[in-house]
Amino acid sequence: MMLSAFWPFYQFIWTIFFFTMFLVGFWCIFMFFGLVIPMWLTEGLKEYFGKVKSFDPEQIRRKNIYEQEGVEVIYNEPKGNGPFLHDSHGHHH
Repeated sequence: MMLSAFWPFYQFIWTIFFFTMFLVGFWCIFMFFGLVIPMWLTEGLKEYFGKVKSFDPEQIRRKNIYEQEGVEVIYNEPKGNGPFLHDSHGHHH
């Protein structure tokens, strides 16, 4: 059977694909000009010129359990295979 027999279906699929990509493209353009560039021009320039405190990635970093205040780590490096429900975790001895 020839692919041309499915032409109306392919035309429909490509039309849906075209409109979807059209909408995605406009969404990207609107987000870039409506959100990203305004953020650069406000928060970014304020930080650059020293109007706000510099961004510190340590403030938003997920703290390890032994770094948290009031936490005592009893087993820092536990040995063994662990309490697995199923024996399919690659720990074959």
